[in-house]
Amino acid sequence: MEHLIEAIVLGIVEGVTEFLPISSTGHLLIAEHWLGRRSDLFNIAIQAGAILAVVLIYWRRLLDLSVGFLQPANRDYALKLGGAFLLTCAGGLLAKKLGLELPETVTPVAWALILGGLAIFAVEAWVAGKPEGTRITWTVAVVVGLAQVLAAVFPGTSRSAATIFAAMLAGCRSRPAATEFAFLLGIPTMFAATALETFEAVKAGQLAQEPLADLAVGFVVSAIVAFVAVKWLLTYIQTHRFTPFAWYRIAVGALLLIAL
Repeated sequence: MEHLIEAIVLGIVEGVTEFLPISSTGHLLIAEHWLGRRSDLFNIAIQAGAILAVVLIYWRRLLDLSVGFLQPANRDYALKLGGAFLLTCAGGLLAKKLGLELPETVTPVAWALILGGLAIFAVEAWVAGKPEGTRITWTVAVVVGLAQVLAAVFPGTSRSAATIFAAMLAGCRSRPAATEFAFLLGIPTMFAATALETFEAVKAGQLAQEPLADLAVGFVVSAIVAFVAVKWLLTYIQTHRFTPFAWYRIAVGALLLIAL
C-alpha cells in the first residue's frame, strides 16, 4: 500500500509539472528525495501517461495535420514540426555522444530553476507591446528544436519552458500559438525518448523487478492529472502572462539552495 501511495504522489507531480514551465525533472528529484528513488522504468511510465494526455487534448489537431496533409497550411506546419523534431534528435544524439549532460542533482537543478525564472521575466518584458505574431516560421521551428536539445542537456530547464519561450523570442509572440507548437513537437520527441528509455530498461532486466501495479497506477494518475493541468494552462494563457511561473521557479530554486 505504501508503494502505491508513493506511485500516486509521483504520478501527480509528473502530471502537474511535465507541461507547465516549471521543470518536471526538478520536481521529481525533490519528491524522490523524500519518497525514495524510483526506477527508470517507473519514471518512463509516468512520463508516458503525461504524453498520452497531450495526445488526447490535441487529437483533432493531429488528425487535421495527418488527414489534411495535402493542404498547404497543414503541410507547411507538419513539415516544420518534422524539421524541428529531426533537429532535436540530431542535437540530442550529438550531445549524448559528447557527454554534454549535467548530473540530475539538486544544485544544478536549483540554479536551472532560478535562471529559467529570470529568463521568463526577460522574454515577457521583451515581447510586451510588440505585435502578436502567430505564424510558425522555419526560424521558429529551428530555434525551438535547438531549445529542446538545451532542455535535455540541462536538467531543471523544463522542456516546455525552453520551447515556448524560444518560439516567442524567434517571432511567434502569441502565447497560445507558441505553446501549441511546443506541445505538438513534444509528442514525437517524448515518445521517441520514452521508447528508447523503455528499450534500454527492458534490456537491462528492470521489467522483471518492477511492481506492475505501481507502473499502472503511476501511468493512469499522471495521464489524468496532466490532462487537467494542460487544459487549465491552455485556458490561462489566453489572457495571462507566464510571469507567475517565473516567481514560482525562483522561489523553489532558492529554497533548494538554502536547504542544501
